[in-house]
This record gives sequence, structure tokens and C-alpha cells, in this order.
Amino acid sequence: MRIVIQRVKSASVDIDGRRRSEIGRGLLVLLGIEYRDTDEDIDYLCHKVVQMRIFPDADGVMNRPVTDFADAGILVVSQFTLMASTRKGNRPSYIHASRPDFAVPVYEKFCSRLSALLGKPVQTGVFGADMQVALVNDGPVTIMMDSHLRESF
Repeated sequence: MRIVIQRVKSASVDIDGRRRSEIGRGLLVLLGIEYRDTDEDIDYLCHKVVQMRIFPDADGVMNRPVTDFADAGILVVSQFTLMASTRKGNRPSYIHASRPDFAVPVYEKFCSRLSALLGKPVQTGVFGADMQVALVNDGPVTIMMDSHLRESF
């Protein structure tokens, strides 16, 4: 499982010209799901997301997690292209991206677990939809993580 976490001033998802979801200050999480992902991967990354100290403290040092701010939100968008393999040629391969019958329940479980840890519902896109994602990256702060590497890269 791979995620890209972006600290945002705002983020939104539109589908077919209609606003699906939006947040103000908070985190946009792009989520790629692999066929070998488990509940352990979900728990690991969800805990990392809510505990990641990437918001500034009073001294301007990134030392506070999203849970320190009552008004902060999280928007989770599925993105199978995060699983791209670019080893050969110039056309990415998505052989490691899981199929929807596996990925949809994992995506839903990820969002549910993240909501529980955040203490309020997270906003979402629609799995498999053609989405337009808009964001104002704050910082910019962007962090990539892979649950199978267990560290940022």
C-alpha cells in the first residue's frame, strides 16, 4: 500500500462537474492499493497519517499532527497509478495494482479506520471514478510512504 500525504490549505474532489467532497486545512491522502495489502498495512499507514507531525507549532517547527486541530480534515482519494512500475520502457505497468474486487473493500476499510483514529468522518472520492482533484498544498509539504518499506522514501 502506498500513500502520498499532502498538507493542504484546502482540497476538493469533483466528479462530472459536481463537488463530491472538500476540506479546508488538513491532509489530502492519495491511496494506492496492492494485491498483497492486509489489515496490518491499513493500521500502519492510518496511524502514521494521524500521528505525522507535519503541522507547525508556535515556533513554526513541524511538530504537530492533524489531530491537534479540531477544524482540520482529511480527504482520501484512491489512485491506482501510485502502484505504477516504471522499470521497463516508457509505459508504466500497473501489474501490482489490485483489482476493484479486492481494492474497494480495502479502500473502504482504510477510510473507516482513518475516521476512527481522527475522531470524525474523513472525506472521500469515489473509487474508480474520473475525478478532478484540486488542492492548495501548504508549505509545500508532501510525504510518500509505502507500507511494505516501513519508511518514507
